[in-house]
Amino acid sequence: MNVLVGYFSETGNTKRIAEAIATEATSGGHTVDVKTIGELTPSALTTFDVAFLGTTCHSSDLAAPLRNLLDGLPTGVTCRIAGFVTHAVPMPEDGTWRAEMYEKWAGRCPQTFEALCAAKNVCYLGYFHCQGAPNPPIEAFIRTSIITDDALWAEYSADMHDHPNEADLAAARAFAKDALTED
Repeated sequence: MNVLVGYFSETGNTKRIAEAIATEATSGGHTVDVKTIGELTPSALTTFDVAFLGTTCHSSDLAAPLRNLLDGLPTGVTCRIAGFVTHAVPMPEDGTWRAEMYEKWAGRCPQTFEALCAAKNVCYLGYFHCQGAPNPPIEAFIRTSIITDDALWAEYSADMHDHPNEADLAAARAFAKDALTED
């Protein structure tokens, strides 16, 4: 298959996930093209069988560059789309306060991917997300506006700069493998 891995990354987190996805697709024998979202046009996606499209999370949703690309897709593009996102909030599977935080600050991303693909009548292969290390302004915002409790901050900050880690990259590769074998 002809596979695109397109990404928008501000700090390198999303780029690392994109590279892991591209590595998996290449090892599966697919032809892979890796590009930044800024290098793509909606019509360019028509030349691929599968497009993995990723971004950082902004204000609980997809960042504008990727959202604009998806908004501009022609209806009924035959390219299948799989989404991926990095965000600075903890993974929701790790506990109640983490799940609440994820829903508030990153929870719209999978719904937006699915809704935009449905609106364009494009086959949607699913969604991958993981925590990424926050840049200093985002870290300060999280500390002063989101996690103001000292005990929760200590828990969150213990590993916030360690993502995406090898487990995250392995999960991204597994996501890519699954998406590429989906009928």
